[in-house]
Amino acid sequence: MSFWETVTGSDLTREWKAFEARAEALPPDYQAAWEQIKAHLFPYGGFTGRNLLPILDAALGLLEESSADGQSVHEVLGDDIPGFCTALAGGEGARTYRDRWREQLNRNVARKLGRLGG
Repeated sequence: MSFWETVTGSDLTREWKAFEARAEALPPDYQAAWEQIKAHLFPYGGFTGRNLLPILDAALGLLEESSADGQSVHEVLGDDIPGFCTALAGGEGARTYRDRWREQLNRNVARKLGRLGG
């Protein structure tokens, strides 16, 4: 990945289009599951979402293999897609972007209050 690709995010666009092309080849119920997986994983992404690419690739690979084997989405993912996504992102207690922003805000406020009160 070149510097220009990193700055512009063109590498992300290219990978995202490849993911979507792969997902379009899935049966409709698998495509619906893919949409849910994306929606539930986005909160765990960093600012650019670059950290989610390997996770999304693995999840899409699982859907592709399961579809090819003739399994139903329910057999593969069960009833709890949000729980599945939480496990993919690092388990219960994994930090979302909201958690990271909240921590940063708290640090900044504490630092400012420390200067004012000190």
